[in-house]
Amino acid sequence: MSDLSPPPAPEVTDQDLAGTTRHRYYIAGMDCPTEEALLRRRLHQQTGVVALQFDLINRILDVHHRLPDDTALRAAIADTGMSAQPLAATAPPPAPMPAVSRSLRWRMALSGLAAITAEVLAFAGWHEAGLPVVALALAAMLLGGLPTLRKGWIALRSVTLNIHLLMSLAVLGAVALGQWPEAAMVVWLFGLSEMIESLSLARARDAIRALSQLAPETAWLQGSDGQFTRLPVEQVHPDAVLRVPPGERVPLDGRVLQGRSSLNEAALTGEAMPVDKAPGDALLAGSVNGDGLLLMQVTSTKGHTLLDRMAQAVQQAQSQRAPSQAFIDRFARVYTPAVVLLAAALAVLPPLLGFGGWHDWLYKGLVLLVIACPCALVISTPVTIVSGLAAAARRGILIKGGLYLERVRQLRTLALDKTGTLTEGRPALVAVQCVDPSLSEDNALHLAARLDAGSAHPLAQAIVAAHARRQGLPLAPVAELQNQPGLGITGEMEGHRYALGNERLARQQGTVTPATEAAAAALQAQGHTLAWLLRDGAVLALLALADTPRPAAAATLAALRQQGLALVMLSGDHRASAQAMAARLGLPAESVQAPLLPQDKLDAVAALAATGPVGMVGDGVNDAPAMARADIAIAMGAAGSATSLETADIALMGDDLTQLPALITLSRRTAQVLTQNIVLALGLKVVVAGLTLAGLGSLWLAVLADAGASLLVVLNGLRLLRDQRPNGASAG
Repeated sequence: MSDLSPPPAPEVTDQDLAGTTRHRYYIAGMDCPTEEALLRRRLHQQTGVVALQFDLINRILDVHHRLPDDTALRAAIADTGMSAQPLAATAPPPAPMPAVSRSLRWRMALSGLAAITAEVLAFAGWHEAGLPVVALALAAMLLGGLPTLRKGWIALRSVTLNIHLLMSLAVLGAVALGQWPEAAMVVWLFGLSEMIESLSLARARDAIRALSQLAPETAWLQGSDGQFTRLPVEQVHPDAVLRVPPGERVPLDGRVLQGRSSLNEAALTGEAMPVDKAPGDALLAGSVNGDGLLLMQVTSTKGHTLLDRMAQAVQQAQSQRAPSQAFIDRFARVYTPAVVLLAAALAVLPPLLGFGGWHDWLYKGLVLLVIACPCALVISTPVTIVSGLAAAARRGILIKGGLYLERVRQLRTLALDKTGTLTEGRPALVAVQCVDPSLSEDNALHLAARLDAGSAHPLAQAIVAAHARRQGLPLAPVAELQNQPGLGITGEMEGHRYALGNERLARQQGTVTPATEAAAAALQAQGHTLAWLLRDGAVLALLALADTPRPAAAATLAALRQQGLALVMLSGDHRASAQAMAARLGLPAESVQAPLLPQDKLDAVAALAATGPVGMVGDGVNDAPAMARADIAIAMGAAGSATSLETADIALMGDDLTQLPALITLSRRTAQVLTQNIVLALGLKVVVAGLTLAGLGSLWLAVLADAGASLLVVLNGLRLLRDQRPNGASAG
């Protein structure tokens, strides 16, 4: 159970770590800040220890030191009552043991039976210090309280004021006052609350661990004889060929060599719709193959896949302290000693001043001592933050730490890159305007597609793709096809000389009339790029191309505005093109800043930051300077960019803009749950303290309130995990 937070870790630089040795341990008994505080205090007393890094979710401790070996380190850890299991630098933590063992369940059941029976006998009139009652109380304490008393002794020996020490003092004080039934109830209720809390915290641990368990442990590897054998993925090397049968998960990152299929990547990107894959396309470990047999070539081995990097990022994120957690930690370091001193004063001063007997005031002091444990208060923040991080990861939103999860709700302005973020990032044919009235749009498109059929230019490919969608007719070859660099393309078809390209080519190859100039100017004013189609020097048609908005872009921007965010579009395109796109997305013209170079985007974000917290959404590469300047950097489509995953504060694993409003909502919900937990944890303590001063409190009521508050804040924090995943997402 959590109580006093660990002392703040000293700032450690890379220079401090230079020349140190790193040892990694799995600490089976390290579940919460209580154990972290004990370990941190004990290990920092050890000469040669430079830095400590704690991963409470996975119970892993990294020690950077300048010692000849780790014998002294393991001895120091053992001195805290915990054991250290050495781990390799990149080894995963051991398979988790059950949160509560079967033997512990039985011991707690028998302890509870003995404690309740002792309390019933006392209520029935038996003397609280009588042999039957004392025997039952001792049985309850031996069965369910020895771990607490042992940890209390370790805390006392280490001069650490924590929950186990306070609870041990309360139990011993009750025994000294002859309150044997209450001592039994106190130790049993506390042990029961720790057991239930362990079960609840296991859910948060499992939510994080589930990420790394999405990929299978074995793969069908092709041998030198061409046969496939199922082997552990650890034995698969780069460039190996694997077979992925229908219905199975992709074991490692790679690319398709042979076959076609649809894959469900929802667990990684949050995108519910299956993604079609063909030879040359990328495959992500953990995605589910549909109905096609695939052969793939491995590009990332075990421990280095996108899935592994996601899991590592989430694990690192949950170990970072969020602002609210840091505040609670500082508060707890003042609150607990203050309440302990108040409890001591309450127990001693009134009887010394003649306001009643020692027995009653000592008892009230013990009750207040139990109330002094800020268990629920301290544990509420890490559980809530971890639940929020896990809920985001299940939606394909990777948040690098609780700091960023909390900051998102504080954003006042969101700057969004245009190309590739709000738009598809590739041109598409949006209109065909015929200048020659005898030519239909379909005929003009067919002629243009014939000319562009062999070109790799993005505009040419957009024209050919539009022809394939609209008509699907075969494209006959073009005679004397010539590429005109920087201008376009020319060729002969059915005895006529055709040209397709920009306005400069049109003016070189033919005559441009004032009417055609006016039509072109109107299309360009809408932000379109034009391809001019000519036959024998006469302009036949104007083909307008433009980047197209993402399907959900307009609705997403509207949702963000409803959430109170000011939106700004940053673009390197011409201002007319950017404003035309903004109009299609429902953004006012004044929210557009264009044309901007990377330095201009950086300056724009800096100016926006002067008015309040600003977030920048981009591709994580071209917009890197501006994203680095923003308070929150959000990368789109990080599943396709390792750089985005590593540089952004928050990464949207799929190209799904709809996750942005979901991210804002999750951040605000997390803040609400944190507030509820703080009010609940402190409120219950205030109520019990008031009842105690009024003479209505009791030790078991104080423990029940403390344990109940801890359980309630844990369960309340875990509500964030109930955030629904996208339809079609699979948890494996």
